[in-house]
Amino acid sequence: MSSGAEITSQEYIKHHLTNLSADSQGLCSANSLNPCDGFWTLHLDTLGWSVFLGLVFITLFRSVAKKASTGVPGRLQCAVEMVVEFVDDSVKSTFHGKNPVIAPLALTIFVWVLLMNAMDWVPVDLIPRIFELFGVNYMKAVPTTDPNMTFALALGVFVLILYYSIKIKGIGGFIKELTTQPFGHWSLYPINFILEMVTLLARPLSLALRLFGNMYAGELIFLLIATIGVFQLPVHFLWAAFHLLIIPLQAFIFMMLTILYLSLAHEDH
Repeated sequence: MSSGAEITSQEYIKHHLTNLSADSQGLCSANSLNPCDGFWTLHLDTLGWSVFLGLVFITLFRSVAKKASTGVPGRLQCAVEMVVEFVDDSVKSTFHGKNPVIAPLALTIFVWVLLMNAMDWVPVDLIPRIFELFGVNYMKAVPTTDPNMTFALALGVFVLILYYSIKIKGIGGFIKELTTQPFGHWSLYPINFILEMVTLLARPLSLALRLFGNMYAGELIFLLIATIGVFQLPVHFLWAAFHLLIIPLQAFIFMMLTILYLSLAHEDH
């Protein structure tokens, strides 16, 4: 969308909430000229930014680990150590099994989701304007405002829940857990199964929708603020300050629920 074009507030918001997409026919968008109609439609901006931020996380933490010293740590090493200790304490207080994978997984989830959420602090017009210079008309820079990303994260956690539930309890034990709770009588096993399946399926659904809903609403409010013209700066900074709490809080909640669900999967009684 050209910076000189006259657009309404509705068109402005719709443009900024449209992903850079591609299907089997090539690049496409939500507009009527070249709509995305393929089943395997890829959101290239979500994929690109999530991979980029994942590489930032890996590179940064690996660099700090290689240069770590026993003396007085630098600011970056101190910050990384604080994050690692915070996640480690969270795992120790919540996860009651024995699994060396949980702490690294929790650290990855927390930092990766935090970095993706933090893209919401970038002014809403900055990144799209930069990409427009290279002929890219659509660019959503906050991966967690895309439900495809949040559901992908949640489904990954759900697969781990199923894997460890079967590994720790066995297939028979897992089925028994689904059929004998909360009512122990055999005649109520079908009701138990329905209730437990709803509870089980609600876990990835709640993980995905909670993160997406909060981040999408925050991005939408930033866009609404951007439409009010010259008076937007004070309101923008107030909302950005409020997001100083929301962005890390959503990463923390996603991490803690993941630890909790995997802790329940490891309980074999």
